[in-house]
Amino acid sequence: MTAPIDRTLLPRTTRVDGSGRATVGGCDLEALAAEHGTPLYVYDEEDLRARCREYVDAFGANRVAYAGKAFLCVAMARLIDEEGLLLDVATGGELGVAMRASFPAERVIFHGNNKSEEELRLAFDVGVGRVVADSFDEINRLEALVSAGRSAPAVLVRVTPGVEAHTHEHIETGAEDSKFGLSLERGEALAAVQKILLGGKLHFAGLHCHIGSQVFRLDSYARALTKMAVLVHTVESLTGASVEEVNLGGGLGVRYVRGDAPPPIAVYAKAAHDGLAAALANAGVASSPIMMVEPGRSIAGPPGLTLYRIGTMKEIPGLRTYVAVDGGMSDNLRPALYGAEYEAFAPGRVMADRPLVATVAGKHCEQGDVLVRDAHLPADLRVGDVIATPCTGAYGASMASNYNRTPRPAVVFVRGGDSRVVVRRETVQDLLRLDVG
Repeated sequence: MTAPIDRTLLPRTTRVDGSGRATVGGCDLEALAAEHGTPLYVYDEEDLRARCREYVDAFGANRVAYAGKAFLCVAMARLIDEEGLLLDVATGGELGVAMRASFPAERVIFHGNNKSEEELRLAFDVGVGRVVADSFDEINRLEALVSAGRSAPAVLVRVTPGVEAHTHEHIETGAEDSKFGLSLERGEALAAVQKILLGGKLHFAGLHCHIGSQVFRLDSYARALTKMAVLVHTVESLTGASVEEVNLGGGLGVRYVRGDAPPPIAVYAKAAHDGLAAALANAGVASSPIMMVEPGRSIAGPPGLTLYRIGTMKEIPGLRTYVAVDGGMSDNLRPALYGAEYEAFAPGRVMADRPLVATVAGKHCEQGDVLVRDAHLPADLRVGDVIATPCTGAYGASMASNYNRTPRPAVVFVRGGDSRVVVRRETVQDLLRLDVG
């Protein structure tokens, strides 16, 4: 494959001028690299907002919660708020970001398989709207906080539905062998609901499941909804309690490489709505619980890209050419963690053929520090050139580390020809601020 980069992999506002230079949000990518340094996370703000609106249009107001784990900072939380989405957080740190952004606490859903008492106390104190209970131990902690005089948020029970999501095992969360949730098959989910109801201290609001991430096959969701509907019927018939909502979680896949073909948001929404309605009818459920979803990757992923500058090019005759950049697994862990695939291109010559097959490697002390294996790049690529990896808006910045004591990159939002730094680049002084002595 020597053709230019497939431009449908790039953020929506990407434009290419007559000389082949790319702009996103009206900003020249190479100029952004020169101004803000590299590595650099760049987000197309119009694309982010458009995807939020697609979800609201498809599922309805107050039915969509953005999964902050995909990418969260104060500016992103404010954008999510402005677009009318709820916010899903999974730690006290993510909740802290939401509070710094003045995100309405009643529109926060608090997740996590091992929430500490301190985190739950914070959630109660700030008035979080929903907590997704992930274990019997957590239900005990929630009840203890209520006994101590705190007002409880609504509680959903996270269900492990035993559904194969056809994705990588590291991001598959709905199978029976999962650290998340309470088993449907073994009766743990029903027992958790009964415990909440019998305890009389918590408001049971509904059921939650999440089968995994980077999911392309909609039949996986249909199978999960079928099982969830049976549980809804069982809960309502055995306990008389109402299941107010069924939360399907997130996980819709995105295009990382040319061959990926995820369903559009509207197609996914129709399948989810139709699947829930059919499943409830088949299970004999008379009530009408609302459907909630929690997209993360499919909102934050495609609008983001990462810019790097080439520092070294090394050809090993008969084996491989390495193109080493100034970032790596510290700013995008996904390739090293579970073999995630990406493409690469030179933003200064987007329309150029890409006959050079090379492995884009990072600067860290690991042979596995590879960003793109067998990337296709222009033949005239040189040290000092800027290259980019598209669709890195999800789980790039949020999983970034300081491995080898590397400062984390800056994050910029671009829109209407302007760029604004929403997360500044770390410095060595930042890295040393916690050291004692």
